[in-house]
Amino acid sequence: MANTPITVDQDPVETKEWLEAYESVLQHEGADRAAYLLNQLVARASQEGASLPVAMTTPYRNTIPLQKEARMPGDLFMERRIRSLIRWNALAMVMRANKSGDDLGGHIATYQSAATLYEVGFNYFWKGPDHSEGQDLLYIQGHASPGIYARSFLEGRLSEKQLDNFRREVDGDGLSSYPHPWLMPDYWQFPTVSMGLGPIQSITSERSLARSRAPSGSRMSGPKCSEILASAGLPGSTTARLAKSASTTSIPSSAK
Repeated sequence: MANTPITVDQDPVETKEWLEAYESVLQHEGADRAAYLLNQLVARASQEGASLPVAMTTPYRNTIPLQKEARMPGDLFMERRIRSLIRWNALAMVMRANKSGDDLGGHIATYQSAATLYEVGFNYFWKGPDHSEGQDLLYIQGHASPGIYARSFLEGRLSEKQLDNFRREVDGDGLSSYPHPWLMPDYWQFPTVSMGLGPIQSITSERSLARSRAPSGSRMSGPKCSEILASAGLPGSTTARLAKSASTTSIPSSAK
């Protein structure tokens, strides 16, 4: 007969002693030692057929303990200023498009809420086409395009006139509503709208790339991709370039 888990503490004093002992190990010998002891106890309990709880769903926990987190290497105050400029210009671009009389619309909240995630990626992780290890393939959330355009404006890659032509790219001097490598082949890598298309594309591309890298005869090997979607340059650059721009660039008066 399977053991029935105990849900009522039959000896609170003993339980308190166990918890105090565990806290003492944590404090004096560290989390690694405490984890080792718990694993030993779990293994011993399993030998005796004890019914152990299996936590398939757990509360949120940071994957890295605070004491093991590395310090951010950049200038956090400058990066915050850069994010503020990008957020403001993204907002101004959409608002000005809304006031054009063409009922263009545009998404504001997507990039505003995800700006830090994108900036950490651009500044510390993603590699451009000139990197020695090769460039990364980015599947930008389509509704976040105003923020990516605003970042390129701060870098000097896009002009204020182009921002004013957001969602008016017919004459060739505007910006597409969403990531569109056919309309902007030197800018976007992948089309990622409608919603959900980006994640599916990224999974499919990664599987294809994994097959192309796998040794012949392995389970992952297969026909190599003769051509992956043409990759344009990353819509971004280093913090250093942006910092130089942010230190000398103010919001255009027409965008306020």
